[in-house]
Amino acid sequence: MKTIEKIKLQNFRRFRDFSVKFTSPRTILVGENEAGKSSILLAINLVLSASRTQAETIGAERLLNVTAVQEFMASARNYADLPVLFVELYFNDHGNIELEGRNNSEGVTCHGLRMTCAPNNPLSAEIRAILAKPDAVFPYDYYDVSFTSFQGDAYSGGRRFARHLTIDTSSGNAEYATRDYIARMYKAHAQPVEQSGHQHAYRSLKDNYKANVLFDLNGRTEEYQFALRTDAKSNLMTDLTLMQGDVGIDSKGKGLQCFIKTKFALKRAANPNQALDIILIEEPENHLSHANMHRLIGEIAQTDDKQLIIATHSNMISARLDLRNAIMLQSSSPAAATLEDLDPETAKFFVKAPDHGVLDFVLAKKALLVEGDAEHILMEQLFEAITGQKLADHDAHVLSVGGISFKRYLDIAKILRKRVAVLRDNDGDYQAKCVDEFADYSDQHIRIFGDRNPENRTFEICLYQANAAICEAVLAAPRRRLPIQEYMLKNKTEAAYALLNSDRALTVPAYIRDAIEWLVA
Repeated sequence: MKTIEKIKLQNFRRFRDFSVKFTSPRTILVGENEAGKSSILLAINLVLSASRTQAETIGAERLLNVTAVQEFMASARNYADLPVLFVELYFNDHGNIELEGRNNSEGVTCHGLRMTCAPNNPLSAEIRAILAKPDAVFPYDYYDVSFTSFQGDAYSGGRRFARHLTIDTSSGNAEYATRDYIARMYKAHAQPVEQSGHQHAYRSLKDNYKANVLFDLNGRTEEYQFALRTDAKSNLMTDLTLMQGDVGIDSKGKGLQCFIKTKFALKRAANPNQALDIILIEEPENHLSHANMHRLIGEIAQTDDKQLIIATHSNMISARLDLRNAIMLQSSSPAAATLEDLDPETAKFFVKAPDHGVLDFVLAKKALLVEGDAEHILMEQLFEAITGQKLADHDAHVLSVGGISFKRYLDIAKILRKRVAVLRDNDGDYQAKCVDEFADYSDQHIRIFGDRNPENRTFEICLYQANAAICEAVLAAPRRRLPIQEYMLKNKTEAAYALLNSDRALTVPAYIRDAIEWLVA
């Protein structure tokens, strides 16, 4: 099985100097917008396809790192200092000696491929003349793209060292994306000789149609004749489609198209020589219903004969495909973080647990973990009461995780060194529930907060004690016989929602105030 074990990027889009290892055949790229997920998939696709046309269509201006360009233009603008872009893919040793060599940035003997975008040296005199001008602009048009193996040999798109496919469900042009996908699938499964034979047979069919079906019609025309187009815009690749039953996938809804495309690509080819080695999937969750999302995850999880690299914003995909396979990218950091050292039982918990916001937790800079829905409902209001700002202003996220799940999230927080405040009910014993129970999570980035008074055993009691008059006024009802504090304990969500909608300024319980102030400090 051919796999990419590492990718290195220099001056490629947002990455000045980036490297990350792919330790699993199934890699999940996660991160906020502009974190670089799509850029990594694009880099891999460019190197594997070795398409100068695609690279030149994108253009050096959109591929070169903006900061590198700006720093050069602010410098002495020496030709030798012009920024160079490269992408290196380090492969496992699968027996192809053509990939083995030291033509890489590390200077070590290993297997791999490299794309370089650098100034075109034969045009160095012209480039120097441009840079010498007082009003010089960056010479993007004088950059050249090349593809070489680590052995040092050049290669092109007709010489594929790994069979790959890109599935981009995020494309705004559904028709173009579907046609592009069908063409890619066809080329992935049909050998070059077969493709030529198919194209020739298709052209012959069109010629036969003109000679036979249109013969009588053309016999009645004098100056002109009818025929079928055979140019580049009307050939086998433009007319080819994939069918499910009697319906083409281009006639399906976007969600089903996404599912069918991915499922078809994941299937093993009957001929091992035609099987895909690497599949790149961009946001597979797009347009999918909850049920089809589960089905798609099942298909992906059962695929073990090819490498999958998936970019996603989905909590479900990230967790169900094992958080240890996730690579976290952040726009504020040039380095990637991984959870490969996550405790196996914790990883299994998130695979099997009900749907949750674990990816929101992973990506947030700060987090508040609470036990129940009542705390979750009121936390934004309480946070604003203390800080005068919203949670989003601090890139903080609140998750209701339940008491037994706290440690699972804290296992993640310890690895990522994430600032996390836990709001814990003391259940009548602060020492046992808020101190001893979390002894293994003593960390400067993690803090457990709870009310120290054993009488204030839950959030609802703490809230009532700090806001008795407001709670009595808002929650009292003519037929309600339960004391208001007891009503709050037995109707936690309803009581919290009523207090939220009352627009009353609540006094924040002391332990929650301490947690919020620590979190934003």
